[in-house]
Amino acid sequence: MAEDQGTANEVPDGATGPTWMTPRPPARLAGSERFVGMDATVLDFWRWAFSDLRENTTRGILAEYLVAKAVGDERDLRIGWDNFDVRAIDGTTIEVKCSAYLQSWRQRTHSRLSFARLRARSWDPATNEFSTEEIVRADVFVFAVQTQRDPGQYDMLNVAHWDFWVISGATIRAQQWKSVGIGWVKQNAAGPIHHQRLASAIREVAAS
Repeated sequence: MAEDQGTANEVPDGATGPTWMTPRPPARLAGSERFVGMDATVLDFWRWAFSDLRENTTRGILAEYLVAKAVGDERDLRIGWDNFDVRAIDGTTIEVKCSAYLQSWRQRTHSRLSFARLRARSWDPATNEFSTEEIVRADVFVFAVQTQRDPGQYDMLNVAHWDFWVISGATIRAQQWKSVGIGWVKQNAAGPIHHQRLASAIREVAAS
């Protein structure tokens, strides 16, 4: 192998196209794995980075996890760059959008419930290219709301504090919206639905 590897997009002499750097499949970590070069474990990192489940980004991932557990997503790991968030056992692809009244910081008033990025450019992992247009990429959308309004009663691990609304991707596609508020969701989506009934609601919407 030549010593000078060049850049990732450079075409070597005699080649007919770009070369690809293929990552190893990710491994499911247990938390006990230790860092090399410092006294810390993966669990230490998880505790430091993700203990506050109220934080916007983490709460969104938690919402995806709740939906994945409800529909029995059989994939071992979340794929953050995929064109959808969750895949049900029957193959239905699901986009999860999350909002909440309370945040991890001090507030004078409750946050307005809104859901953005209903459309995005589709990414093709085989070519490493995005579509030119923003599209609706999932069969079904789930709008997840953390319903707690009292900061003192906020229980990050209580699934009963979540409500879900379900709507077809076709309906989102027909409306041409990039973002919606809770008012539109209540008027157009099925819900509110508790976690125990979420899987059946998604099946019903997907079949309609």
